[in-house]
Amino acid sequence: MAQWTSTVGAAQLARQLQAQQSRPTGPAGRKPPAYRALADGVRLLVLEGRVPVAARLPAERELALALSVSRTTVAAAYEALRAEGFLESRRGAGSWTAVPAGNPLPARGLEPLPPESLGSMIDLGCASLPAPEPWLTRAFQGAVEELPPYAHTHGDYPAGLPALRQTIADRYTAQGIPTMPEQIMVTTGAMGAIDAICHLFAGRGERIAVESPSYANILQLMRETGARLLPVAMEEGLGGWDMNRWRQVLRDSAPRLAYVVADFHNPTGALADEQQRRDLVDAARSAGTVLVVDETMSELRLDADTAMPRRVCAFDPAGSTVLTVGSASKAFWAGMRIGWVRAAPDVIRSLVSARAYADMGTPVLEQLAINWLMGTGGWEQAVEIRRDQARENRDELVAAVRRELPDWEFAVPRGGLTLWVRTGGLSGSRLAVAGERVGVRVPSGPRFGVDGAFEGYVRLPFTVGGPVADEAAVRLAAAVELVRSGAGAGADAPRSFVA
Repeated sequence: MAQWTSTVGAAQLARQLQAQQSRPTGPAGRKPPAYRALADGVRLLVLEGRVPVAARLPAERELALALSVSRTTVAAAYEALRAEGFLESRRGAGSWTAVPAGNPLPARGLEPLPPESLGSMIDLGCASLPAPEPWLTRAFQGAVEELPPYAHTHGDYPAGLPALRQTIADRYTAQGIPTMPEQIMVTTGAMGAIDAICHLFAGRGERIAVESPSYANILQLMRETGARLLPVAMEEGLGGWDMNRWRQVLRDSAPRLAYVVADFHNPTGALADEQQRRDLVDAARSAGTVLVVDETMSELRLDADTAMPRRVCAFDPAGSTVLTVGSASKAFWAGMRIGWVRAAPDVIRSLVSARAYADMGTPVLEQLAINWLMGTGGWEQAVEIRRDQARENRDELVAAVRRELPDWEFAVPRGGLTLWVRTGGLSGSRLAVAGERVGVRVPSGPRFGVDGAFEGYVRLPFTVGGPVADEAAVRLAAAVELVRSGAGAGADAPRSFVA
């Protein structure tokens, strides 16, 4: 049976291959045979995630015509890719991209380090900052004062505290998106929200379209539900969504769900513009696809001159196509596990009913703390502290990486918490292994892709600044030297947590 889930046109693939021509191809400028250059180009596109895994490639004759090369050259390139495990073929079904079983997997478990371990290891695994005091303490003091009436009840609120649902609804309404509390369900973080959505809408074997790259933890959550992930490549740099690819995937595969991060995307930092948002909602509606929009980074605009587009749900105010997920964990503090879903009332009722078999509800005290923050103006002041800290860290980390690793490539995002870095042709997985040997933990690119893509990348979060950012860059440079010398090619460990 053919395993391809999307297609790549000959003209599209030719454009991507031609865009690589300015990159170095080998030592001393040595030029490989034409078939080898073509095979290497396709392999690199797959490993970088520019061409999805399980994408059907053009027929040999079509690609030869688009590239102005002989069909023999394309046939030899395809044969080389098959021999290396990057292409699979079946008579009558064509050829589609793959990743060989021996390709390096994402390296090292990156569950958050215990605080006592942070002295000897610089942890760049989790994109989370310390709490913005004094607002954390004040929020819980205010919550404790409001707790007594709730303590006299059973304490179970599967849809969330009515007061917090109203507060969140009012915030959407104030932004020009009329919202009733019946359109809000409070969850245990954004992960809890997306887990509930996946279980309701996407049973085992259902297709879910995802950005490529995308947020590592969500990809793993979806894999564990048994979903079939359809990667849709992002535009280069900070260009946001490639709408031609999104329209093609939605039209050809009609996935049940699509998951996107519109605001300061994790990991790339891209900000989708307003036209992209409108077009994606229209395309999802036409395909009958439910669009899940993760807004956990939406408040982390770091450059004041950045104009923020309208929220994606503004183009679907009733919430029938767009399910919006929000959270306090990135904008405020990761230890505050409060999230929410905004959707049509009937969807919220279905999510609440299904929740009885999961976690029953979200802790009351934390809900009261967030409600206190949002109701007193403390939320805005706390988020401003968070922005200032992330902006300073971003600028210092960027300067340190540019100084110590001048051949690493990245675009500096205008918000969010992460830097998506191309590592000068080195394996991100091997850099992650070598990094732990020299005292810096960093997640490799394939953790953010589907089936081994993005081997040439790492993600760097804005969690350290000043001398620590300088030292992190020095240690990453030491990891690069280990990899180049062959001393950093240790065995890769299983996938784990990336925040």
